[in-house]
Amino acid sequence: MEVFQRISGIILPVLIIALSGFLYARMRRSTIKADMAAVNRLSIEVLCPLLVFTGLAGKEFNIASNGRLILAGILISLGSGLLAWPIARLLRYDVRSFVPPMMYNNSGNMGLPLAVLAFGASGLPDAAALFMACSLVYFSVGIRIIETGRDGVRTSLLKLLSSPMMIAMLGGIVFSVLKLSLPSSLFHALKMLGESCIPIMLFALGVRMTDVSLRCWHIGVIGAVVCPLVGLAMAWMLDGVLGLPPGQRSQMYLFAALPPAVFCFMIAERYSQEPDKVAAIVLLGNLASLIFVPLGLWLGFRA
Repeated sequence: MEVFQRISGIILPVLIIALSGFLYARMRRSTIKADMAAVNRLSIEVLCPLLVFTGLAGKEFNIASNGRLILAGILISLGSGLLAWPIARLLRYDVRSFVPPMMYNNSGNMGLPLAVLAFGASGLPDAAALFMACSLVYFSVGIRIIETGRDGVRTSLLKLLSSPMMIAMLGGIVFSVLKLSLPSSLFHALKMLGESCIPIMLFALGVRMTDVSLRCWHIGVIGAVVCPLVGLAMAWMLDGVLGLPPGQRSQMYLFAALPPAVFCFMIAERYSQEPDKVAAIVLLGNLASLIFVPLGLWLGFRA
């Protein structure tokens, strides 16, 4: 019961902020969508990259001690996409809308605080390692999937590596490996800016939900269930292979059970890739995490 209360204490604010965006958009109607376009661009190009950079460049993150855990995160993300692909084809969903959210879970704004609640402050570095692994897969393979069949135009490798998110990720890794640090005041300022993207993304998700029709709820429910199940299936397959220590093993299962990330909706909005359907997947997925996150914790803690 205590674990459930802690989890609901993180998930319910997520839903409340999204509901606030929904209600505000209903009052403002069509004018709010034009206003949110600039806000979404700011989140994707500035605020979210800063969140990633400060998470990786912080003193608590050590890439050297998390090699096998990072590998687990990469394989879970890739494997989840691979398992979700035939499901999308079977149900006649657009693979570009359904598969990327299955690969990129909410390991940032939900996974990091959940790891601290479940494992204490010592669990934060492991959670940051998984967040990095998941982001690396999504902003390489995931973006490639979204761009498939889009007027024959694909982002070059150089342009992909020069995107704000990839620059932030690579910069954070360099800072971690070389033990570099920014002046304390500058680092905390960047961290505050990065953290501001979390409520902004949730509010924008609520705004987009005003466009969700009843036909989107089917894909939303399926996505909410498939994302944690394929993640947990991959974690179970890797459990006996990687030989992770108990603490990292528990983190792996928690990571695998997380719902799709809110950022998936932001990218779908930017690419005009059925953002209403992706919004339904994200919102219902975060609601379903009240069931699947405790399951992930139980699997991680069991002998």
